[in-house]
Amino acid sequence: MAVTSIDIDPDELQQAKKLAGTTSNRETVDLALRTLIAVRRQPAAVERIIARHFDTDQIDAPTIAPDTGPDPDTGARREKSTVR
Repeated sequence: MAVTSIDIDPDELQQAKKLAGTTSNRETVDLALRTLIAVRRQPAAVERIIARHFDTDQIDAPTIAPDTGPDPDTGARREKSTVR
């Protein structure tokens, strides 16, 4: 980890801390950097997803609904959904 000294507007830093729910300046700056990187990489990731090719058997594959847990009314365990 590199130690870097930078000038940051204290009002903007406080506002960022409040918006991010962070408690330290370092945590706030780290989150801001990670967020910037993710936001800038997102369009390329979306393009990669859009460019994917799926075979018909992948698209038409049956799906299984997840186990939804106990019935909220009776508390009884629900049976797993069948293949759709």
